[in-house]
Amino acid sequence: MYAFHYQKPNTLKEARDLVHASGGSFLAGGQSLVQAMKLRMSNPAALVDLSGVGELQGIQVQGVTVRVGAMARHAQVADDAQVREAIPALAALAAGIGDPMVRNQGTLGGSMAYSDPSACYPSAALALKAVIHTDARDIAADDFFLGLYQTALEPAEVIRAVTFAKPVSAVYMKFKHPASKLALVGVFVARFKDEVRVGVTGAQACAFRATALEQALQASFAPAAAQAVQLSSADMLSDIHASAPYRAALISTLAARAVAQMI
Repeated sequence: MYAFHYQKPNTLKEARDLVHASGGSFLAGGQSLVQAMKLRMSNPAALVDLSGVGELQGIQVQGVTVRVGAMARHAQVADDAQVREAIPALAALAAGIGDPMVRNQGTLGGSMAYSDPSACYPSAALALKAVIHTDARDIAADDFFLGLYQTALEPAEVIRAVTFAKPVSAVYMKFKHPASKLALVGVFVARFKDEVRVGVTGAQACAFRATALEQALQASFAPAAAQAVQLSSADMLSDIHASAPYRAALISTLAARAVAQMI
């Protein structure tokens, strides 16, 4: 790991000023960034720790949405009674991330900002019509994930909170790596009164919506309809754990299993 300066401000303004001055990076939970630094894949001059910024905390149900502060830990999302009642699938997703250490350190905002191709939250953001609130603007999840570790965030722009829409029903299904618990493929199916949305993670360079599955399930919300969709493997990831065609087939299978739980 390269040498770096560590700073822990108490306000968002102070955090922004420190990042601008140092050319460093924001540190949320550190479950992705610190690992990249250990492997010398990332070399920020400074880390500005956001854990002391109170305005990035908190979880609130606001009408038909659930607003989760960027620094909410995975364990907090999983255990929060409001989330468990409003969007049980989101709480279940958080409960299945990594191990207890990861869940108690990792944050929603960090996961979204880093856009790891195997992270779970991005699939939920896409399926649940999420809006990412930053210190400068609001960004629809559909416009947020751009590529491998790439998002619409500008340099020194920080996520304040994420708002998720409450669906009629939703289920997240993950085929996980047995050691890391990362998603080899994760599929989040959300059913609203007027549409069905399917967010996918682990299969391409970043999370995406499976529009072919959405159209099939809009026409017939049944496991067989999802299983019948044959997705192209052209843009799918391929590694020692799963080939591109396997991942493509697994998306439809997991979507079918999710639908089976919802009907």
